[in-house]
Amino acid sequence: MPERYFNEMYQGDHVRPPYAGLDAWARDMPDELRTMKQSEAETLFRRIGITFAVYGEGGSPDRLIPFDMFPRVFSSGEWNRLERGIKQRARALNAFLADVYDRGEIVRAGRIPGPLVYMNDAYEIAASGFTPPQGVFSHIVGIDLVRTGPDEFYVLEDNCRTPSGVSYMLENREIMMRMFPQLFQQNRIAPVETYPALLKRTLASVAPKKCEGEPRVAILTPGHFNSAYYEHSFLADMMGVDLCEGQDLFVEGDFCWMRTTQGPRKVDVIYRRLDDAFLDPLCFRPDSMLGVPGLMNVYRSGGVSICSAPGAGVADDKAIYTYVPEMIRFYLGEEPILRNVPTWQCAKADDCAYVLEHLAELVVKEVHGSGGYGMLVGPKASRAEIEAFAAKIRARPENYIAQPTLALSTCPTFVDEGVAPRHVDLRPYCLVGREIELVPGGLTRVALTDGSLVVNSSQGGGVKDTWVLAGV
Repeated sequence: MPERYFNEMYQGDHVRPPYAGLDAWARDMPDELRTMKQSEAETLFRRIGITFAVYGEGGSPDRLIPFDMFPRVFSSGEWNRLERGIKQRARALNAFLADVYDRGEIVRAGRIPGPLVYMNDAYEIAASGFTPPQGVFSHIVGIDLVRTGPDEFYVLEDNCRTPSGVSYMLENREIMMRMFPQLFQQNRIAPVETYPALLKRTLASVAPKKCEGEPRVAILTPGHFNSAYYEHSFLADMMGVDLCEGQDLFVEGDFCWMRTTQGPRKVDVIYRRLDDAFLDPLCFRPDSMLGVPGLMNVYRSGGVSICSAPGAGVADDKAIYTYVPEMIRFYLGEEPILRNVPTWQCAKADDCAYVLEHLAELVVKEVHGSGGYGMLVGPKASRAEIEAFAAKIRARPENYIAQPTLALSTCPTFVDEGVAPRHVDLRPYCLVGREIELVPGGLTRVALTDGSLVVNSSQGGGVKDTWVLAGV
């Protein structure tokens, strides 16, 4: 592994303080014990049913996500800075959404181009002129972070709609505690298991104005064919709320109701895990069989809250991403704590010309892409792949942004030959309601292939438990 990559465990020949408790553990673990524990972890994942789906490759789409037993560790000081930066970003993103669905002051002030917002595919006219409870549009904000040095963190992208993966964060911890209880006795590791209770509290805190008494919360899922269905059912179970499909809900009068064996029950807060387009066939796609007819009328009249709010996706568009630091300055009057990755917008002629000249050095992404699809990693691409991607950019330059290939940090990872560094990123989950909260941890994704920078599970990446040490 080239020295230019920051190794989160080792600084030269010395172990960095957060990892001090893991050095002897990893070094002294016999190969046969490591193999046995890895097999045990895979068995637990299968028994619990922790899978994700990859479509379009033939056969069963369900896969077991690779789990690496070597945890990623942050000191409390490192985490405190990340927490402040994440909360700052979540506040700014919600202020932006509240603004652009109202007066659009940031556009009027010339801080962000109007067409980028109002002609964006993710901007929903049906959400304009309405302010959700507590003024919150994005209730679960997943911030993807990468690290390049001891004190150098960058935000790779924002996820303001329905960020997935939190079930892996919780299950990774559960399995690590089951397999290596001595590590948790020897280290002061901050808990993450409070996340479901915090999520339920966040959702209840944004109950609509017509709600009387204790809010009834439900999760709206597209169904068991969805790639994240395991997570939907897992969170419903952990929070003790109902898991519904569109056919389980109906609108009558000023409210949304759920069909139950005891008769209709009013639903006050819907944590939706399907896209805007499918929420309400009377408002969005008329052919949707996944949503609830009339839901948007009830939402706008204050009869039900939808989390995250319809239209929240305009804030996590990859072209909008470049303006988040300006949002922080404009709405909060603060300087960003966490930096953006330098980004070229191919919609701009000069940026596009630069990108086309330097494709072999850059990472190029579709503005609306996700999951590692629709992207080019220039340094790893063949000449033919670069030329084909250049043609796509020339045909639709507004559909792409480009970023430098960052020297992502590495974390020790168990591989066939022992322990080796592999590139990682991090997705913490920030909950925004009456208060802004996040548990000390997140989903660490790891690129298991040597030298790969693509950590997405759909592209062969795995996951790790993420520790935040108290008092270190």
